[in-house]
Amino acid sequence: MKTSIHLDVLNHTALTMYKISSLNSSSSLRILRLGNNKIAKQRLPTKPSSAINNPQLQGFNTSSKQKQLNAMISFTTVIPSSSSTSDLYLTRNRPIFRYHQRAFRCSASVSASPSSNQIQFDLKTYWKTLITEINQKLDEAIPVKYPDQIYESMRYSVLDKAAKRAPPIMFIASAELFGVPRRAAFPTACALEMVHAASLIHDDLPYMDNDFTRRGRPTNHAIYGEDMAILAGDALFPLGFQHIVTYTPTDIIPESRILRVISEFARAVGSTGMAAGQFLDLTNGNKNLEFVQEKKFGEMAECSAACGGLLAGADDEEVARLRRYGRTVGVLYQMVDDVLKAKEMEGEGKKNREKMSYVSVNGVDKGLEMIEELSTKAKKELDGFDKYGYEKVAPLYSFVDYAVHRGFVVVDNQDDVSDAREAASL
Repeated sequence: MKTSIHLDVLNHTALTMYKISSLNSSSSLRILRLGNNKIAKQRLPTKPSSAINNPQLQGFNTSSKQKQLNAMISFTTVIPSSSSTSDLYLTRNRPIFRYHQRAFRCSASVSASPSSNQIQFDLKTYWKTLITEINQKLDEAIPVKYPDQIYESMRYSVLDKAAKRAPPIMFIASAELFGVPRRAAFPTACALEMVHAASLIHDDLPYMDNDFTRRGRPTNHAIYGEDMAILAGDALFPLGFQHIVTYTPTDIIPESRILRVISEFARAVGSTGMAAGQFLDLTNGNKNLEFVQEKKFGEMAECSAACGGLLAGADDEEVARLRRYGRTVGVLYQMVDDVLKAKEMEGEGKKNREKMSYVSVNGVDKGLEMIEELSTKAKKELDGFDKYGYEKVAPLYSFVDYAVHRGFVVVDNQDDVSDAREAASL
């Protein structure tokens, strides 16, 4: 007997209606998208009825998320010889972006002018290549063993193909800045993604953020149950530490540096890091907004950038600058997300009833000002690293530009909200 349930799910851009059919404890789920004569189908692994029959289970759409990933890795940027400018340039050096215009766009191609001391950097190729390599190594790092279900739960979140792999890619860019070969960096890169996935699994739990979709598909606990999700997250944290110790080649990286990297991991996820940010977000986040933003959204990026310097043996000042850079980029990324969400809800005449954020408290205009400030601050932290070569620091500059642009458009004209919504669905 088939059961049909209509559920509303708030996707990244719009409210979409879904239908769940063939719902029972012994069969897989098929999610059908209703509307626009498009049907998105995907079968999920068979899970216990306690997980499948969750009344809050929401629908999902993987196609839009894949498009969003494709848009992300198609971004290219340039690195200026001075941090005094934040413009991006198309062919013939025509400026396409200034912060005071309050319009953020993703540049499909950027050219460099030798006379202006700018170089071209192709973020699309860089990011896409690393995603492929990281995905392969993560697959190898978490084989299914007995008991199968906990490994399946771990792999479900870690191997999510919609994941941008931002933490490991930022780490690799930081490590390569100082000449660390990729084969020596990949173990820590994989560990960062394991820890990142574990933190998201726990954040999504009902007694935390209570989310039932992530990246367009059901969260871990919605599929495997809360108990298994907790265990999967608990297992991923130490697995990340173990992976660094076991697979980092000590003929290239001294053990003392490996120890410093592990110590940085522990700091980032502990009571002075993400745990502190999550706690305050659950309690009085509106009274400690800056702290919550830095710890909940900036901590993972801070850890990623700092670990690149630590693994390479960079001096304390360089590590400190990478730390500030990463933290700023993490907060910047979330700030742009909050502005996009606020503008979309404003265009649809809806009130923002989500958790407190800088934008919900201070408004979109203040949020846009903060985006400009954070972007400038992040790039300023990179001053001086060009001594290692412009081509080596280019990825770090590009992450700042991507955090702002990402293929999305923030508009002040309500008539153009539909354009912003369409861009956000890519």
